[in-house]
Amino acid sequence: MAQSSKKKFKKPHKPKQVPTRKQILELIEKSDQPAGKREIAKAFGLRGSDKIALKALLKDMADEGLIDSTPGRAFHKMGGIPKVTVLKIIEIDGNEAIGSPERWEVDNAPLPKLRIKERGRRAALSIGDRILARTEERGQGHIAYLMKKLAQSSDMLMGIIEQDERDRYWLKPVDRKIRRSTAISDLGDAEVGNLVMAEPHGRGSQVKARVKDILGDPFAPKSFSLIAINKYEIPNLFPSAVTAEAEQATKLTLTEEKREDLRHLPIVAIDPSDARDHDDAIWAAPDDNANNKGGFQAVIAIADVSYYVRSGSALDKEAYKRGNSVYFPDRVVPMLPEALSTDVCSLKQDVDRAALVCHLTIDAKGKMIASRFTRAIVRLAGNIAYEEAQAAINDSAKHALTQSALQPLWDCWKLLKHARDSREPLDLDLPEKRVVLDDEGKIAEIAVRERLDAHRLVEDFMIAANVAAAKMLESKKSPLIYRVHETPSREKLVALKDYLKSFDISFAMGQVIRPAVFNRLIEQVGEGETLPLVMEQILRSQTQAYYGPTNMGHFGLSLGSYAHFTSPIRRYADLIVHRALVSACKLEQPKPANSDIPEHSGLTEGEAGRLDRISEKISQLERRAMMAERETVDRYISAHLSDRVGQVLKCRITGVQNFGFFATVEELGGDGLVPVRTLGVERFDYDEQKQQLEGVDSGTTYNIGQKLELRLVEANAATGSLLFELAEGANHMSGGFSAGRRGNRGRPHKKGKRGRPANIKHKGGKRSR
Repeated sequence: MAQSSKKKFKKPHKPKQVPTRKQILELIEKSDQPAGKREIAKAFGLRGSDKIALKALLKDMADEGLIDSTPGRAFHKMGGIPKVTVLKIIEIDGNEAIGSPERWEVDNAPLPKLRIKERGRRAALSIGDRILARTEERGQGHIAYLMKKLAQSSDMLMGIIEQDERDRYWLKPVDRKIRRSTAISDLGDAEVGNLVMAEPHGRGSQVKARVKDILGDPFAPKSFSLIAINKYEIPNLFPSAVTAEAEQATKLTLTEEKREDLRHLPIVAIDPSDARDHDDAIWAAPDDNANNKGGFQAVIAIADVSYYVRSGSALDKEAYKRGNSVYFPDRVVPMLPEALSTDVCSLKQDVDRAALVCHLTIDAKGKMIASRFTRAIVRLAGNIAYEEAQAAINDSAKHALTQSALQPLWDCWKLLKHARDSREPLDLDLPEKRVVLDDEGKIAEIAVRERLDAHRLVEDFMIAANVAAAKMLESKKSPLIYRVHETPSREKLVALKDYLKSFDISFAMGQVIRPAVFNRLIEQVGEGETLPLVMEQILRSQTQAYYGPTNMGHFGLSLGSYAHFTSPIRRYADLIVHRALVSACKLEQPKPANSDIPEHSGLTEGEAGRLDRISEKISQLERRAMMAERETVDRYISAHLSDRVGQVLKCRITGVQNFGFFATVEELGGDGLVPVRTLGVERFDYDEQKQQLEGVDSGTTYNIGQKLELRLVEANAATGSLLFELAEGANHMSGGFSAGRRGNRGRPHKKGKRGRPANIKHKGGKRSR
């Protein structure tokens, strides 16, 4: 093995320091085997502290978008295909199978197709098969060598039944990445137009589908979320053992022996009007301690989920498998069974509930000067909607709890707000859109959520509790899972600087980057059409938040230590933090008699030893939920726009690639593609750094943020995709920046073969259609 490694990894002549980014990229690209951290360290002769420095550098390179890693921890160039990866067979071309990466997260880039080369005996590959393959770059593409077939994933084929002119039935895929339909061998009771789940069978090019489950009308609203649930393998049904354990957990009694009794306090939960699960409730009152004049005592009561969901139980394993609740416009796929999530763990008015409580002492400047955690019994004085609470404070509506509960909360919040303003967190108050459904489950409107002080109040109390939880566990030397948001990478800042140049806004790269730097930019732009464009680009420059056992701070909130503590009903990370607090603060409760649940509700040694793996998995599951939720909203919007095909709509460019640009319908949302082939016969240069397409002859440019009018060509509700084209005679230069023509340069338009548009030229020598 050692000799083999020497062949494949040439050591540098002077292995005296950590390699540069360029050297690492060259090694990864030239290596004919997967290059993980261990292999890279060996190739450059690194030992001891140099390995630690290499780990930090590789993490920086990943954050900067230079490299990505496979599930096996091997690295590859970002946007590229790993040396060894899992492929899914999507086509059979003659005797040759064609596969695509099972995991492909390169934004706005087409899914690559690789021809599978099989050495030795043919493995009889079929559409839908999963294989482990070694990949090689060949010319402008890749090929893959079959290493072994893998077990099938749990999903079957989902699609819509279609019938051709020869009365044959086909399964049309709903996943926009799958291009070909599959012949149906057994229709069962399904009809043309039905959305179905089908089981693939057969070999090679003869693969067919057998309908197993009829989901109904693919354009029925509930089908949109079902498509995402099946595509992303989101567990939608709880196993009987889990529901049985949840029912058993509901019978646990609340022993007062070790619980603080807070039922006398007028604690309230302020939530959306349609909320079904209530994780958190709050209370505040002026501090009567003479040493804290002008300060407040506050209570943030969080559902004590760790009392009901013990480590190693069936409930715990299922919650870990799900990672988080997933929220669709028409349904919620909960992390915990409803017997817990909407019943005994949900904090409700006039009902005794178990809570893990954060007690805060806040001084007159809004600084947290003391905190403690207890297990308590609470009985809420009210469940209040945001709008209802705001109306009471504004004195536009009467509420029985205004003086006893709401007004003290607002008074305390003024101090928290002062402290928040002082630390200057990132202030990107971008409008949040939500899908509002009518009684039939169809889109009634795409509404912008009104941002009330009531929302900010609850948010600031939750942030204070999350900070207190992190600091308490740090003080106890306890392992914990942090919520990490790192400083933007230099590459993203350079891209932002180039973008701001288009508005004649300067951005100094030498300064210390803090959230306040971006806030000053926003203030500099001021109100107007440019503001949302700049704020969106600032948002794009930020790194993605994640969970991890190592504290890297929270850049966006301008906080040194931060953990998620306030939503254990819907996030597994919070449940782990609760268990850590139970152990660190010695809050264990006596095990109820005659109960089969595990003895302890705190953090086990096993969990503490694998927090890195837990963090990585729940971060991945969080991203899965985000993608599923976003795609479902796209399907709703596509369905909403389906009767407007042919109309000209006001749009804004949200992304530019060498194959075209993406645009979203203003005031509505839903991204669609304008293929470069529809822009005419002119050749366009693609500038990757500026994210811009520029006509070689006319100088016409298409940039992110540019407003223009586009004709809707197609709205596919099943896939959630939109297709646009330029609207002839429409206004393409309104708003936006760098939009327009610089005049014809006197050169004739160029055409490709057979009158097709000439190639796109990618700066850097790459050409593509």
